[in-house]
Amino acid sequence: MTKVLIIGTAYPYRGGLAVYNERLAKAFADNGDDVKIETFKLQYPGFLFPGKTQYAEWKYEGNVSIQRTVNSINPFNWIKVGRRIRKEKYDVVIIKYWLPFMGPCFGTIARQIRKNGHTKVISILDNVVPHEKRIGDKTFTRWFVKHVDGFVSMSESVQSDLVFFNETKPRELCPHPLYDNFGKSLTIKESIKHLKLDDTYKYILFFGLIRDYKGLDLLLEAFANDILKTLPIKLIIAGEFYSDSEKYYQMIEKLNLTDRVIVYPNFIPDNEVNLYFGAASLVVQPYKSATQSGVTQIAYHFEKPMVVTNVGGLGEIVPNGKVGYVVDIDTVEIANAIADFFSNNRAEQFVQGIKEEKQKYSWERMINTIQTVYKQITL
Repeated sequence: MTKVLIIGTAYPYRGGLAVYNERLAKAFADNGDDVKIETFKLQYPGFLFPGKTQYAEWKYEGNVSIQRTVNSINPFNWIKVGRRIRKEKYDVVIIKYWLPFMGPCFGTIARQIRKNGHTKVISILDNVVPHEKRIGDKTFTRWFVKHVDGFVSMSESVQSDLVFFNETKPRELCPHPLYDNFGKSLTIKESIKHLKLDDTYKYILFFGLIRDYKGLDLLLEAFANDILKTLPIKLIIAGEFYSDSEKYYQMIEKLNLTDRVIVYPNFIPDNEVNLYFGAASLVVQPYKSATQSGVTQIAYHFEKPMVVTNVGGLGEIVPNGKVGYVVDIDTVEIANAIADFFSNNRAEQFVQGIKEEKQKYSWERMINTIQTVYKQITL
């Protein structure tokens, strides 16, 4: 595999998808492959985008070529882009799939590319069944899957969901690699000082774009549990609200958590992510549904113990009792896990477990898995 194209979100867009594709491109480049990225001219129409902006407010510092070519809602663009890429005869085109809305666009581009009889299209699957369901999801995903040669699923649950759309095409499982591109690790003391937090407390972190399925309401209810009230801990919520923020602020007030919860309600730039993880003693992901999560892989990189709910693929990559806790979707269980961590000083034990476990999540492993799928396709 020498000539590689990644199609999907990348700079000047922001967020986990962009970070993933840019880091994947670096991994291909480090492997000696010729790699480029083609990203969107238009990713989401403004009225469909729930956040404040789709764009990064910092300069891209990578070395991979990124071109803005794809319009997600223009079928004429899909055909034009697909025909051009078809002529360029890449060995493999990688498409990261996370949302059925993108199915018609990506599927049509892939359909055109594969007509050259040379290029193989491989999709890295975040989800095939979305967390927030909409009319047309199955139809759009089915169209996309039809025009892809092989798949890499990032969790067992996605691998299982894929069977609904296709049972025979080559597929492999590879967990989400570490996000190791958010700057150097900082000590808790350094981070707390930079964020101007009270150093007499320890901090729990809820990080990332805030959607209802991520269970922030469960964490707030858990944090109000009597078992946690006497502990010198506070909760940091760091991320932009992609759902109604007012109900969460009302919960904080109603549960008398105003003095114990700190909210940073903005998108956290890449160069500040290390501050928030640096300040945290524990990262909590109380998701109501999930496949896998980039937040988990950031926590692994910064060697932060975790509490996750037993949904989707989260339990697969957070061994209970070794790197943190896997609990049911239950506020009492979440509260008990947090209490156990701080009351019994589990940090050192879990950090040692993280150092061992994180070795599984290399980008080299992802590249090798993609190569395995490619070989299966070309047999």
